[in-house]
Amino acid sequence: MGDKTLNDFRHIPRKRFGQHWLKDRAVLDQIINAADLNSEDCVLEVGPGKGALTEKLIDSEAKFIQAIELDRDLIVGLKKRFSHQNKFSLREGDVLSAPLDAENGMTINKVVANIPYNITGPLLKRLIGELRKAPEYSFETLVLLMQKEVAQRLVALPGTSNFSALSVRIQLLARCKDICDVPPKCFQPSPQVDSKVVMIKPFVNTDPDFYEIGNLVEKLLKHAFAGRRKKLRNTIGSFVTSSDPIREFFAYRGISLDQRPQEISPSNWFALAKALKET
Repeated sequence: MGDKTLNDFRHIPRKRFGQHWLKDRAVLDQIINAADLNSEDCVLEVGPGKGALTEKLIDSEAKFIQAIELDRDLIVGLKKRFSHQNKFSLREGDVLSAPLDAENGMTINKVVANIPYNITGPLLKRLIGELRKAPEYSFETLVLLMQKEVAQRLVALPGTSNFSALSVRIQLLARCKDICDVPPKCFQPSPQVDSKVVMIKPFVNTDPDFYEIGNLVEKLLKHAFAGRRKKLRNTIGSFVTSSDPIREFFAYRGISLDQRPQEISPSNWFALAKALKET
């Protein structure tokens, strides 16, 4: 779909909904390619807007597309444009509270969306869960267009400037991959920030104690990253210096209390929490 179609779909973007519509065909194609859609896939699209990505999804091999849109004015245009498509259904509602299942009864296994940047945090929690709580729905793959600053944290490696508590949380829940950068000119209207497409593949957690340990990880991260420039001994030292097994754990894992929190890998944060739980 080109710029003309976007312009013909008359609607004034609403700031409170964070509306910026992707118009760049090359980026749309990269999103579809990353999703690797086949004839068995049922896809959830969050905030279809004017339908540029929706059109690509409908034209793909995917079996069914379930979209959720909050803006009632956009819903009118989307229904007018796609109501004749048997493989498409549109639900009106807030993605943070609306059902995320398909209206035709199929099981949704992939999420492909240009997500509203102002709800990225709570939306990620709903789509992939939290360290302390399993998600309500399980998805095989998510391909999401989001603010670049957030996306960089999702894929950041330990020891880099973008590695944060969010990096640890998400990387313990899923494998994240950088797909492509998306500059402001690719949108209508242009946002004031750069964007990025990432692919997220949630892990299937088989550890029965995962969320209990995850809750402890959250507590450690809260203390450690509250002073990310401080050494671990000054933030979580009181948690970890009181027992010989924990000191042995640090030595075995090659971790030093003189390190800073962004230098510790997600697996080591989880292992530390597990060791603390067992002492």
